[in-house]
Amino acid sequence: MNYDLLFALVFYGILYLLFLKYKSRFDVQGKIFVMLRTKIGLKAMDRLAKKIPRTLSILTYVGVFICFVGMGFILYFLVNGTLDLIFKPDIIPVLSPVIPGVEIPGLPIVMSFWHWILGILIIAAIHEFSHGVFARFAEIKIKSSGIAFLGPILAAFVEPDEKQMEKKTLKRQLGIMMAGPFSNFLTGILFFLIWLFILTPVVSNMYDFNGVQVIEISQDLPIAKSGLVVGDEIISVDGVLVGNVVEFSQSLDQKNPKDIITIETLEGIRNVELVEKDGKALMGIKVSYSQTKIKEGVNWLLAESCLWLRELFFWLYAISLGIGLFNLLPLGPLDGGKMFILVINKYIKSEKIGKYIIKTINWFLLILIMVNLLPFVWKLISWLFTGLLLIFGI
Repeated sequence: MNYDLLFALVFYGILYLLFLKYKSRFDVQGKIFVMLRTKIGLKAMDRLAKKIPRTLSILTYVGVFICFVGMGFILYFLVNGTLDLIFKPDIIPVLSPVIPGVEIPGLPIVMSFWHWILGILIIAAIHEFSHGVFARFAEIKIKSSGIAFLGPILAAFVEPDEKQMEKKTLKRQLGIMMAGPFSNFLTGILFFLIWLFILTPVVSNMYDFNGVQVIEISQDLPIAKSGLVVGDEIISVDGVLVGNVVEFSQSLDQKNPKDIITIETLEGIRNVELVEKDGKALMGIKVSYSQTKIKEGVNWLLAESCLWLRELFFWLYAISLGIGLFNLLPLGPLDGGKMFILVINKYIKSEKIGKYIIKTINWFLLILIMVNLLPFVWKLISWLFTGLLLIFGI
């Protein structure tokens, strides 16, 4: 049974019933965007803005610089990746939707529904709270805060006084816009450190991790033609058994570029030519553990809870950086788009030319995003269809 889809149906069913019961408290815009306005966090934003004004002033300069660098990086990354996707065979998209049940290339695990809901809620709350803090630092009134839904996607928001914001200097406005993505970068690093140095050692002491499974293959290297596919479980390398990722890595240490090695999987024997990178032999795959087993004497509930928490922090780290970078695209309502518009309006004297530049960039980026998301839309449809069949026993 697809429990993730079942949890999703129950979760959204309960939310819909609550929406029907308290419909007057919600603001529905365009039939798919639903907002619940509250005053939650407003006092905390105000206190923090007053308590550390010097720190926020420094962070404004640092954050604006980093965010414009990030904007250039994500723009280059998206354009270059889309060109590769169009003109090179078997290249994976550079954008991945943050959706439970859909495998994201390069990541060792698939996100569960509850990791998705909690991860998005925590990251969105940090993102919007940061906007609120920098808005109060600029002495702009915050009208409300709350949660929102764009269709099934959970979000958070703060609502600053737009008229007051328009009167502020470019520096102040950029500081408010960059606060969300910049805070996602900072907390993403924090989540990564907690995942790597605290939760990973704890889980490692509770579990035995065995097996070697292929999770990504470089399509521009000879291994792409070897017959290996994502999901294959590797048994041996040149006849030497490998029981885990460490042993697999050690088995390649003594190999040289141009060597042809024999990889045994559950599906058969594959011959792979190694290539050179930084003077070492490179196979061109990423692997992960395929089996986990709780060690003797370890409480099952404690072990499973720690493993679940470790996965949560992994997704908090991955989503924080991903959402932070995506938000810096110079596109429409995104933070990067608002920063881009502010700069264009400031330095392009002709309003007509400024609007043309903004419109052109928006359409260009929307096309790039659509091209990259098409494979994942198909995967999502397949996941939903298969899950419904399993739930209803068809």
